[in-house]
Amino acid sequence: MPDTSAMTTQTLETNLENCKITEQVITPWDVQGEDEKGIDYDKLIKKFGSQKLTEELLERFTKITGHQPHHFLRRGIVFSHRDFDHILTLKEQGKPFYLYTGRGPSSGSLHLGHCVPFMFTKWLQDVLDAPLIIQMTDDEKFLWKDLTLEEANKLAYQNIKDIIAFGFDPEKTFIFSDLDYIPSCKEFYWNMIRIQKCVNFNQAQKIFGFDETSYIGKVSFPAIQAAPSFSTSFPHLFGNRKIPCLIPCAIDQDPYFRMTRDVAPRLNLPKPCLLHSTFLPALQGAQTKMSSSEVNSAVEVCDTANQIKKKINKYAFSGGKVSVEEHREFGGDTSVDVSYKYLTFFEEDDAKLAKVKEDYESGAMLTGELKKILIEKLQGIIKGFQERRAAVTDENVQQFMSRSPKS
Repeated sequence: MPDTSAMTTQTLETNLENCKITEQVITPWDVQGEDEKGIDYDKLIKKFGSQKLTEELLERFTKITGHQPHHFLRRGIVFSHRDFDHILTLKEQGKPFYLYTGRGPSSGSLHLGHCVPFMFTKWLQDVLDAPLIIQMTDDEKFLWKDLTLEEANKLAYQNIKDIIAFGFDPEKTFIFSDLDYIPSCKEFYWNMIRIQKCVNFNQAQKIFGFDETSYIGKVSFPAIQAAPSFSTSFPHLFGNRKIPCLIPCAIDQDPYFRMTRDVAPRLNLPKPCLLHSTFLPALQGAQTKMSSSEVNSAVEVCDTANQIKKKINKYAFSGGKVSVEEHREFGGDTSVDVSYKYLTFFEEDDAKLAKVKEDYESGAMLTGELKKILIEKLQGIIKGFQERRAAVTDENVQQFMSRSPKS
């Protein structure tokens, strides 16, 4: 590789050559690709039975909304859908729908991978002018992680402040903690029970991989994540109206909503529609996603500028060659280079990104130079985020969690 910062990647204990996987695994709790190029998303579309986002659908989006597609859509970062065309029809007809996304609060701060769906959802809220529901699954993290209920609930409130910093409209956004909201909302709980009665253990086992060691709380949890898909779970917002929803999420969350879509007709409720995004890779390579549980795999939104620089220089997997001479002659491989992959997410300018790709693949740009571009981009993004986060108050949190009607 062309510089020492890139060479350190090859000596990591997590070297991808030592952790070959014969078949990719994608569940809500585990993501592993087959090789260093990462997840084969075309395979996932076939396996999950979703639909690929087409140019024709994006053109229709522009025609109906008057907005050009987000760069996540243009670049295939948001790549798959379920009935997004139906949401566009509703928008075209002036009929109501809402957005629904969420966060499982397992740590006190978000990392860049968590930012991707919230960045996209914020844009969707602005462009589609739709109300938004954000679920904080603190109950889930109590069941899956080594946390007390009190700790999980506290993390939810810390994460809510991070989420507010993305700039969501408080007049159109309702954020709730499962542990706080469900005990006080009969309609939400009743929808949970209805969903639970529609799915037997064999079905849950096939969808989620539960076995005889799984807590009964884990087995019943999918109904809790499914319930916000139905507008009747939020009577203070929608009354008893049956309004469809659009769920922007990473593709690993799809099993929850495949189940929900199967259940919906039996409950005489609209099927949720979905937009699926790819994963932001771990720093060590695209074979798995960024994770809070692996400190050196993630860039956190609370990291300092120096911490960002150190993490990228030390851990970001490089597609560069083993020597400067070889790199100049043959160029770098952007299909495996993590710094380039991150720029596809966070560099909005298509022309700038194309120039980086051209220079790196031709050998004109070295690994260290590519990492420097990424470091400066991320430092700027996170600095702006931290400034907005510092301005979020407890009163802001209460405003977003208020059960007052949203427009």
